[in-house]
Amino acid sequence: MSAATENNKRKVTTHRLKEMKSRGEKISMLTAYDYSMASIIDQAGMDAILVGDSASNVMAGNVTTLPMTLDQMIYHGSSVVKAVKRALVVVDMPFGTCSGNPELSLQAAIRIMKETGADTLKIEGGEEIIEDIRKIVDAGIPVMGHLGLMPQSINKYGTYTVRAKEKAEAEKLINDALLLEKAGCYAVTLEKIPAKLAAEITDKLSIPTIGIGAGAFTDGQVLVMHDMLGINKDFSPKFLRRYSDLHATITNAVQNYIEDVKSQDFPNENESY
Repeated sequence: MSAATENNKRKVTTHRLKEMKSRGEKISMLTAYDYSMASIIDQAGMDAILVGDSASNVMAGNVTTLPMTLDQMIYHGSSVVKAVKRALVVVDMPFGTCSGNPELSLQAAIRIMKETGADTLKIEGGEEIIEDIRKIVDAGIPVMGHLGLMPQSINKYGTYTVRAKEKAEAEKLINDALLLEKAGCYAVTLEKIPAKLAAEITDKLSIPTIGIGAGAFTDGQVLVMHDMLGINKDFSPKFLRRYSDLHATITNAVQNYIEDVKSQDFPNENESY
């Protein structure tokens, strides 16, 4: 077996992501929320799997990510971890669990890590919650930051438009990214910001950046699995590339099944005991 093949089978760690940045190897990341899909994604060779609070939208049918509870994130996280052999598993801390009280934030972080078996957490926010992040990192829990468009703050923004187009917000975002690195974050997600700004932040940081709607010059990319597989047909932002149309594939399969049941073609003799 070649050295390259052996290297690809190694468990992905936070340290390995930093190694990938240093040698210019892009990092692939995708969401998953259940055992079966996580198993497929992991076996396909994904570097990192995000158990995102986007489960609130694609799994529970909520309009925003805000209703997601700590218990629900632990349920989805533990389901994914059971399936994954290689990828780094990152679990989102849901809305309200990291909001300016470092002791309570640490308690929530410890629950997620202990009850899911995940590798790391992802936390939205910068300077406002930097003490929470520092407390969690100091307790030995790896944290991926998240800046730019932060869905947990959607009620504050009032829109899902591109963030940091103006100078003041862009400067704050750069400062927040540097603060996250200084606080010990091993990586930062940059969501829906200008590509030029994402490239500037990526160059300034020694830790990897993972982009979603942040252009091609971040150290990696992440998408929501339901979006890129074409399961979700109602979400079509500019940054999304659909790699399949599973909505049509599944619909066709279900309709064929209905037809076979109605016509008594299923089950046939070979499918009966």
